[in-house]
Amino acid sequence: MTLRLYDTATREVRDFVPLREGRAGIYVCGLTVQSEPHVGHVRSAVNFDVLRRWLTHEGYAVDFIRNVTDIDDKILTKAADRGIHWYALAQAMHRELDRALAAINVQPPSYEPAATGHVPEILELIDRLVAKGHAYAAEDGSGDVYFDVRSWPAYGELTRQRLDDMEPAGDADPRGKRDPRDFALWKGHKESEPETAAWPSPWGRGRPGWHIECSAMARKYLGAAFDIHGGGVDLRFPHHENEQAQSRAAGDAFASYWLHNAWITTAGEKMSKSLGNSLLIPSVLERVRGIELRFYMVSTHYRSTVEFSFEALEEAATSFRRIESFLERAGQHVTGGWVAGVPTAFRAAMDDDLGTPAAVAVIHDTVREGNRLLADGPSEELTAAYGAVLGMLDVLGLNPQDFEETHGDEQLTGVVDALVRGMLEERAQARSEKDWARADAIRDRLKGAGVEIEDTPDGPKWSV
Repeated sequence: MTLRLYDTATREVRDFVPLREGRAGIYVCGLTVQSEPHVGHVRSAVNFDVLRRWLTHEGYAVDFIRNVTDIDDKILTKAADRGIHWYALAQAMHRELDRALAAINVQPPSYEPAATGHVPEILELIDRLVAKGHAYAAEDGSGDVYFDVRSWPAYGELTRQRLDDMEPAGDADPRGKRDPRDFALWKGHKESEPETAAWPSPWGRGRPGWHIECSAMARKYLGAAFDIHGGGVDLRFPHHENEQAQSRAAGDAFASYWLHNAWITTAGEKMSKSLGNSLLIPSVLERVRGIELRFYMVSTHYRSTVEFSFEALEEAATSFRRIESFLERAGQHVTGGWVAGVPTAFRAAMDDDLGTPAAVAVIHDTVREGNRLLADGPSEELTAAYGAVLGMLDVLGLNPQDFEETHGDEQLTGVVDALVRGMLEERAQARSEKDWARADAIRDRLKGAGVEIEDTPDGPKWSV
């Protein structure tokens, strides 16, 4: 079966046909590193990490570029409010982002370009647009350079809007524009901004506009034409619309497919800092493990909105622990010869626009069958089920072996294990003496500390 993807530009599910056989070029808009990442921020990274893993599993060599916007109005404002350099804030928040993505097993991109490291490429692209008559320098002496939306008749085709129906952004600065919907390619330096936040250009010192950054970086690392451009659905307009317009106006074919993931919402609204309802990753990871948070996100289709709740998150965590329990018990009977393959039903689900809910259902079905086989002891069928579960988890980035525990270091984990096992031995002794009250009291003490006990034919197992 051929991988089929929903292209938000054509609004159709299309067969994925790469520009170069056996290779896939993907550009994903990363974050503006202005603040600590929350759950809503990292969903896009997880969804496109799954796409990358599936393409790799299917034999593609994937060039995966995910950028970072490290210069921006909000970064300058927040840094000034904190009394620190803008670049110090951007670097600190970039490190926070790296930690958050590592905690949920998002693979590092092939390359992660930053806007400030690509000013020459940005200036070159702007110069091409000016030369072709699609961009102009403001006549008010501000040093701003704008894209002329009326010079490009196809403007609006990505989101299927007519230019005359579009409203200018509410926070857009109208100075020096021919049309209020023209957008900034280059922003002239203001006296209120740090001198370090400006670079020389033919139009005076300044800094890049937001949209031009991604066009320039995508071109540098993936070429004038590449396969897939991705990001959150909130980026479709104006960011991706403007990217496509300026790149194609400059003569580049740009992206063949556009993929957009839906929001994670709280109370029906997009999760964002401005709503004050953001859930920072370190705080969430105090309640569940990184692998459980990732399972929660992967269990929903990337184009479906997720209404976040801790109840739903904890239900997903419990569900994933059942999968882990099977792997742990089956692993004791599988000594070798297993192969990490994926069933046909799983492959069909993934090829159907990355249908992860159906793919997760196949995992659960395989685990149920594996648990039935466990009752009969070691067998080739049990070995095959074990390998299939591991293979499917690996595709989704949920292989437990890839995760590091975030609740403490190895030394502390060893201490806790020794203490819990000591109490379990005491409980076993009480049970052998038929002192059920003492055995139940020990179990209740452990449960009160957040430790769950599962009695198995191979002895009691514990988990946090």
